[in-house]
Amino acid sequence: MKRILIIGIGAGNPDHLTLQAVKAIAAADVFFVLDKGEAKHDLVQLRQDLVDAHARAPYRLVEARDPERDRTTPAYAGAVEDWRSRRADIYERLVRDELGDDEIGAFLVWGDPSLYDSTLAIVEEVLARGTVRFEYDVVAGISSVSALAARHRTSLTRVARPLHITTGRRLSEEGPGESDDIDDIVVMLDARNAFASLPDPADFEIYWGAYLGTPDEILVAGPVEEVADRIRDVRAEARERKGWIMDTYLLRRVPRGSSPS
Repeated sequence: MKRILIIGIGAGNPDHLTLQAVKAIAAADVFFVLDKGEAKHDLVQLRQDLVDAHARAPYRLVEARDPERDRTTPAYAGAVEDWRSRRADIYERLVRDELGDDEIGAFLVWGDPSLYDSTLAIVEEVLARGTVRFEYDVVAGISSVSALAARHRTSLTRVARPLHITTGRRLSEEGPGESDDIDDIVVMLDARNAFASLPDPADFEIYWGAYLGTPDEILVAGPVEEVADRIRDVRAEARERKGWIMDTYLLRRVPRGSSPS
């Protein structure tokens, strides 16, 4: 039967690849890569470099164009669902037409496949359609969240306190929560600079990072009140220069009675 490997490749540093991921790449016969256009060519290039370094010949690399998602509609959930279904059409075709019955195909997933990535959901949708049969396994990767904490030399958690992972959209809509609820918040997919609009910015420190693990990596940390404008400016400049940005950050509430570090 056809088999698919969903391989987490880390946050951008080739050294983030785990030994399990190296073995999985070596086992694959076909690598499926979605091309996101010229602006994001370096995302494809990293995958190509990892395949060149760790795959075993003979193997094939098959590219397909990633469908565009409507980022203008206010119906966010519907736009994502539509985009995933169009991606599932592509995955279905790739697995059906480009993978032999006894071959192993691989999707190299940025970061970790289980954290804010659509590949698992799309593969499950393809299976649910019943048009192509295959088995699949998941190889964990180093997420941008883990890379962020490591690069800032901080822990994501504090003793007896919860860690909340959310999106910039939800943070903008709901705020950071009450003081007795959540003190440590990891924010991903923030196109709105939600950290700059906190109702109580004096209560938080921020650990922000972009292009983590890559030569373009940018790190900023400090009290939100002091560094929010800097992050916003650096982020805008980087996005203009590269045409895209991947960033994440940790918001940490400062205990009452103490000063931000």
